[in-house]
Amino acid sequence: MNPDAVAVAVAQFAPTADVEDNLAAIDELVARAAARGARIVLLPEYSSFFVHPFDERLAAHAESVDGPFVDGLVSIAASRGVHVVAGLLERADDSKKVRNTVVAVDGHGVQAVYRKQHLYDAFGQRESDWVEPGELAPPQTFVVDGLRFALMTCYDLRFPEVARTLADAGADVILIAAEWVRGPLKEHHWRTLLHARAIENTLFVAAADHPPPLGVGASMIIDPQGVELAGVGIASDVAVAHLDPDDIDRVRRVNPALALRRFSVVPGTASG
Repeated sequence: MNPDAVAVAVAQFAPTADVEDNLAAIDELVARAAARGARIVLLPEYSSFFVHPFDERLAAHAESVDGPFVDGLVSIAASRGVHVVAGLLERADDSKKVRNTVVAVDGHGVQAVYRKQHLYDAFGQRESDWVEPGELAPPQTFVVDGLRFALMTCYDLRFPEVARTLADAGADVILIAAEWVRGPLKEHHWRTLLHARAIENTLFVAAADHPPPLGVGASMIIDPQGVELAGVGIASDVAVAHLDPDDIDRVRRVNPALALRRFSVVPGTASG
């Protein structure tokens, strides 16, 4: 194994309507991952608080990025010596809504913040009834042991330009926090899109989901050729893979797709 490889963990669990219980579950999963050498632990979307179906409790339990849930994540990161990435219900400008936010922290504080750009108004769901979309802000990234990590959330996975903007920002690894709702062909879509984002951008992808019955589970880590390195089935558990930065260089020498492309991605608004 390359001594420069960075161990990344995906931690799959089902958040509840109890913030303290969620933090306790996160601490246990992070401890398990850290014991296996993980330097970064990725948890799902809505890790701070989750109810199904959505209702007014979302806004009632929303916090700021410097609130108690993120403080709890920072404490966990400090005690376990890792970076923790997890979904947060953040307060929105509209008091009846929330922001669907992902934060990356280490033991010193917040390292990156991402607010979900594409809301899940599909497959019979209406996330926009409860959630404000994130602004089209420049990608925030953070570096651990020489690898650059970027953030994405769930439904954003269906929009290839999101991942491409992260690749353009120098990301080596895309971390995707999700609650990928179960349904016909949904696990097939999940697996296919995760592999596609890794292959077309020649980088690593790691994704953490909720387990069944609401999520599809299948949290996984994928290399720049689309090979699944590690994964979780339907349980609440962690999977760890060692990401070798040299793999990106090797793949891009053989498949220089990013260098050969003739189109760029710019922010915009769909019309029509």
